[in-house]
Amino acid sequence: MSFEISNLFSVAGKTAIVTGGSRGIGKMIAQGYVENGVRTYISARKAEACKATAEELSQKGECIAFPADLSTKEGRDEFISEIKEREDKIDILVNNAGAAWGAPFEEYPDDGYDKVMNINLKTIFTLTRDLMPLLLKDASQESPSRIINIGSIDGLRVSTTDNFAYGASKAAVHFLTKNLAVRFGPKGLLVNAIAPGPFESQMMDYMLKNFQDKIEAENPLGRIGNPFDMAGLAIFLASDATKYMTGQVIALDGGRSLGTAQK
Repeated sequence: MSFEISNLFSVAGKTAIVTGGSRGIGKMIAQGYVENGVRTYISARKAEACKATAEELSQKGECIAFPADLSTKEGRDEFISEIKEREDKIDILVNNAGAAWGAPFEEYPDDGYDKVMNINLKTIFTLTRDLMPLLLKDASQESPSRIINIGSIDGLRVSTTDNFAYGASKAAVHFLTKNLAVRFGPKGLLVNAIAPGPFESQMMDYMLKNFQDKIEAENPLGRIGNPFDMAGLAIFLASDATKYMTGQVIALDGGRSLGTAQK
């Protein structure tokens, strides 16, 4: 047994899928994997953006674009078929693709609620279900496969914004993470979740353009998250250092979910 850093935290040689990998948090994770020797497939609904990101990241490793609308059965089936043509095993699945919808409670639309729940929760469930044979192939306690679900601190605490469906969907993602961890732990699959606070992303674009100073002032660490923060945790959760960790929801938020900064 070796406790060398190069062995303990290495992810080299693994194969990963990162959904919503063309931008934001998904791109941060994909870049961290690609630059550390992981063959990484990224998906996104917008084909050109997906291909452009894969081309950019491939300058430092192996990144393959498989554009797909994973919120539909047809999109998932086509995506999984293409993955199976290339791979007979997947080591890491990062369920990152998501959506948000803000509106006052009294005006919150049915279609907005359904869209958020379908993309943020149902898509994670169905894609994970359909990819399970690839995740379990050759998985073991000694060499486990990983699922990393991207939740949110809005699934840990009540947000001050009118994102009712978003917070509920992310809380459900956190519980689904625990459910899958118990169910598939004996088969060599570890399932954990990252609950990010504010990071640069299209979803956060409006809030950061208008309220970044306030957001950072309220954060105990005085800033928003950056790509190193996100990639670091995603690499950690995929490495041998976490082979005895499953069913955990880790807030990556500078302490914001615990309260506001004390001046």
